[in-house]
Amino acid sequence: MSQVDATATRDQPGDGRNPQALRAPVAAGFSKRRPRFLSIFVTVVATGAAAILGWLAWDLYMGTPWTRDGTVRAYVVAMAPDVAGHIVELPVADNQLVHKGDLLMVIDPTNYRIAVSLAEAAVQQAQANAENAQREAKRRAELTTLSVTAEEKQTYESNALAAQARYQETVANLHLAQANLERTEIHSPVNGWVTNLSARLGDYATIGQRQISLVDADSFWVDGYFEETNVGSIHEGDAASIKLIGYRQILRGHVESISRGINVPNAQPNGQGLAAVNPIFTWVRLAQRIPVRIRIDRVPEGVALAVGMTATAQIDPPRPRAPK
Repeated sequence: MSQVDATATRDQPGDGRNPQALRAPVAAGFSKRRPRFLSIFVTVVATGAAAILGWLAWDLYMGTPWTRDGTVRAYVVAMAPDVAGHIVELPVADNQLVHKGDLLMVIDPTNYRIAVSLAEAAVQQAQANAENAQREAKRRAELTTLSVTAEEKQTYESNALAAQARYQETVANLHLAQANLERTEIHSPVNGWVTNLSARLGDYATIGQRQISLVDADSFWVDGYFEETNVGSIHEGDAASIKLIGYRQILRGHVESISRGINVPNAQPNGQGLAAVNPIFTWVRLAQRIPVRIRIDRVPEGVALAVGMTATAQIDPPRPRAPK
């Protein structure tokens, strides 16, 4: 037997099969079962975690309603003059902060001062005429019927009453002239900011035409438009957090009121007065959004509120009461 044959004989077992070849299928089967078990285990754990997180998110969403559809609002006071004339003083500028009672505009008072002087003269003349008519009526009333007839007495008495009425009319005209003179000066009724100022010195101001608008600094609030599915968990007085899109600071407030109505398109009548109902019905119904008015309680330092800002509003969960 050659050396090659002897080596081959030592490497072969008695039955002619290689031991390594016998162990290979067992290791391969185990290696296939282990990754499959790990995949199933990871899938089950991930599904369970996702379900728990989803339930927590839903509970948080229902317990603390929030909306990104929020708008900063405030009352805007439109100042329109009650008298007409040229603007002779305009001591304010656009976006300027003014306080209640500050002078905003002066309309030329020349004609109104003259009107006051004329009204004062008319009052003096009417007063003199009324006093004279009253004295004449009194003298006629003291005379006997031999000197003056009853008809003449009634005539003088009527003249005295008429003169007194004319005097009262001139007094009312004087008060009106004085009021118009005071109205030539327009003062701020609130604390706020002048906004979108278009009036200029020398412009002619017309009665009832807006000249200055003021944003009331003490009237800011946020309108949060919440889905109707969340309105049931919102109550007046609930604490609220407000996040403006342009600031990182959080504003604090509380629910002041909940709107009691929105526009319903199907309720609009047609030309005959009948309700115009949309015949289209979809299985997926979108929840209506109900305005919730949130009063701003505290504004952080450095936050400048402006009407129309976009805000995210969240109703904070109620705090647990301390045990008594």
